[in-house]
Amino acid sequence: MPAYYTYLISSLPLLNFSAKLPFSLEDFFTKCKNLIPEKEFEILRRVCEQDICSLATQSIDSLKQWANFEIALRNELVRARAGRKKIDPLKFLRLPDSPQAEINHLAMAAYRSISILEGEKILDQARWNFLEALSLGHYFDFDHLLVYGLKLKILERWDEIQKADKEHLLNAVV
Repeated sequence: MPAYYTYLISSLPLLNFSAKLPFSLEDFFTKCKNLIPEKEFEILRRVCEQDICSLATQSIDSLKQWANFEIALRNELVRARAGRKKIDPLKFLRLPDSPQAEINHLAMAAYRSISILEGEKILDQARWNFLEALSLGHYFDFDHLLVYGLKLKILERWDEIQKADKEHLLNAVV
């Protein structure tokens, strides 16, 4: 029987991909630390801090689905980049490799984007949409906290991009 965290989840603000970061991932961990079991807290922290490829073997179904989606998306990006460089993509692909037409389309749209930033936005929007679909039916359980943490990770990344000193970066490149 799953544990429900009604108070904790109802106290968290709603996340939106185009909105500002309400608080940091570290603040989220602080909020969760004493309100969920230690084992689940460690899983939550690992999910948000580790590379996704190491999570494909987790026993939590939503984590498996997320890891498989992320690996498939990265594999499609590998195929696109390898095709342009005329090298064999097989040595760079991660398992499980499950090509899907929708993911292929997303990867190609991001790869062909004129702006690198716009390409990254396409990829993160696709990740966000997948997490939204993954959270359906999970309103006050641990899976909801996992999805919330992964969304915060995406928002935190975009917050760092927005705060970057663009003039300094441009001067460094030039």
